[in-house]
Formats: sequence, C-alpha cells, structure tokens
Amino acid sequence: MKTLSMLFRNNIREYGMLIALIAVMLFFQFQTGGILFKPVNITNLVLQNSYVITMALGMLLVIVSGWIDLSVGSVVAVVGALAGVLVVRYHVDWMVTVAICLLVGAAIGAFQGYWVAYLKIPAFIVTLAGMLVFRGLTFVLLQGESVGPFPVGFQKISSGFIPDFFNYPGFHLTTFVIGVLLSVLLIVLDLRARKNQQKYGFEITPFYFFIVKNAVITAAVMGLCYLMASYKGLPNVLILLFVLITGYAFITSQTTIGRRIFAMGGNEKAARLSGVNTSRLLFYTFINMGVLAALAGLIVAARLNSSTPNAGDGMELDVIAACFIGGASASGGIGTVIGAVVGAFMIGVLNNGMSIVGLGIDWQKVVKGLVLLAAVLFDVYNKNKN
Repeated sequence: MKTLSMLFRNNIREYGMLIALIAVMLFFQFQTGGILFKPVNITNLVLQNSYVITMALGMLLVIVSGWIDLSVGSVVAVVGALAGVLVVRYHVDWMVTVAICLLVGAAIGAFQGYWVAYLKIPAFIVTLAGMLVFRGLTFVLLQGESVGPFPVGFQKISSGFIPDFFNYPGFHLTTFVIGVLLSVLLIVLDLRARKNQQKYGFEITPFYFFIVKNAVITAAVMGLCYLMASYKGLPNVLILLFVLITGYAFITSQTTIGRRIFAMGGNEKAARLSGVNTSRLLFYTFINMGVLAALAGLIVAARLNSSTPNAGDGMELDVIAACFIGGASASGGIGTVIGAVVGAFMIGVLNNGMSIVGLGIDWQKVVKGLVLLAAVLFDVYNKNKN
C-alpha cells in the first residue's frame, strides 16, 4: 500500500485529473438520467471536441515551452474561410484545398513564431495581435456571410464513419474488433515497458496494480467501442485523433526534440548553454501550432458544412484550459499529451453535460472558469509543497 500511495503522489497530476473526469462523467450520467452515456451522445461528444483535442496537442507544446498562443480560434476561422472560398467559390478540389490550408497554417505559425523566437516579442502580445488580424481577415474573405455547402468528401473529414467490413446488421462489428485489437496492443506495450524497467533495474509498480490498471484501460476502450458500435461505429475524425495522440505522445516522451522542448520550458538559459538552439526550436513549436490550428479549422468547417465568420470564437480559451486542467504548468516545462487529452474531454463533458441539464451559457462559463482556476491552484499548491 505504501508503494501504491507513493505512486499516486508522484503521478498526482495525471491520476488526479483522470479520477476527476470519471467523477464528472458519473455525476452527469446521473443528472441527465443516463443520456450522457448513450451511443449517439458519446459519438457527438467526440465529434464536438475533436478540434479542441487537435489544438490542445499543439498548445501543450507551446505552454511547455513557457509561452501561450491566443490566436488559435481566429486561425481556425480564417483557415475555414479560406477553405470555403477555394472549394465553393473557386471550385478547387477539396483535397488540394486541404493541403493549401495546412500550408497556410504553417505559414501563420512561422509568421508568429518569428516574432516570438527571433525578435523576442512576448508571445502574449504577438498572438493577441494575431487574434485580431486573422479574425479581421476572416471577415474580409467571407465578406460577412457564410459560405457553403462543401462536397461530401470534405464533409466526411468530420461527419464520416469507418466502413463495417463485416456488414453485421444492427452492430458495427469492425469497431468492436478494432477495440479488441487495440486493448491487446496496449497490454502488450505496457508489459514490454514493464520488462524493460525490470531489465535495467528501475523501480516498477506492484504486479496487482499492473493488472488493475490494464483491466480498467481495457474496460474503458471496450466500453467506448461497444457504445460506438451500437450507433454508427468509429468516426473518421477519431481515427485521425488516435494517430495524432499516439504520434505526439511518442515525440514528447521518446525523442530528442521532445526532451529539448521540456528542457527549454524548464530553464531556457540552461537549455541554450547545453547546446539547444532554443530560438529555432520555439520557431518550430509555433509552426506546429499553426498546422494543428489549420487542421482544426478544416474539421470545424467540415462539421458545420460551411465557413462562417464567427467560427472558432472563444475556442482558444477551451484549448488553453484543456492543457492547464490536464496538468500543464503555467510556468512551462511540465505537461503530458494524455493530460491535455483528459483536460479536453473534461471541458467537453462539462459543456455537454451542462447543456443537457439545461444550464444557461452564462453559468456554463462560470463553472468552466472555476474549474480552470482550481486546476492552476492545484499546480501552484504542488509546486509550493515540493
């Protein structure tokens, strides 16, 4: 029990927020009379928060670096507007449009990153200016009106589902099979990591905790896949999110560039003296944020089936809140991909649950603000304690 308590204290950011997310979901499941966990609502929850999760992955790296990006909501809007203009007004092929929009997102990130990384202008000021500039350019592109609809292929980026290769009536069997394979893969990878820790003499968790943890993860994965298989199956955007989450989790934990980003956020001067080109690294971090914001803009446009001037309005607040709620430190150097994803789902469940129970948008903002404040207070408390 002593080892278990130490394990929890050492990972209190991740475990604490995961427990809080489960508690909030159970609370709203009870308050909504079972609506929260209905297959159609779970699917909508994923679709509605896909763009927040996408941008949270990029925002995490920016925050870990010790900075912030306030412009992502406006980048979502301007990229969505560009997609609408190219596809609907100029009849550009939607796949070519997607490539162009991602390149534009990279250019926006490079533009803002240059001011921050090389000209040493505070990111708060640069991205605040970007928020205004790109929101204004959105109105210029759309001339104050919505543009749509998009071709079916473009819509399926957000609203499409993977096909069922088994054609089982009333149940998307392919989704369930994917859940089984994913559960087995996660157990094998965790077992492999445990054996490597033993091999090199690292302290490992008790075997019973290993069993319980994998049982809980397997139950969560299979439960989610079962619910979605009972509706239409796995959405295309969820497959995209899985690839992104896996990729960024690997980059941040297993690669040199990931470790350098954390080192830069922890102590930029020390990282620079250690041979890290911090300016270039920060520049690339903002480019990455621009690409992911552009991808989110395409997802939003595909979901709405139109480009609207107000798309992404206030979205930057949900994205930043997701990272801080997920355990990222406001002073940089600390944060995890899984934490950011958990934080994004926390925001999504709060939005979804409060909407179902009929809580007004005004009180929803109050609740989310208090949750964000509590998360940052928790971070400060742990730092002072240590």
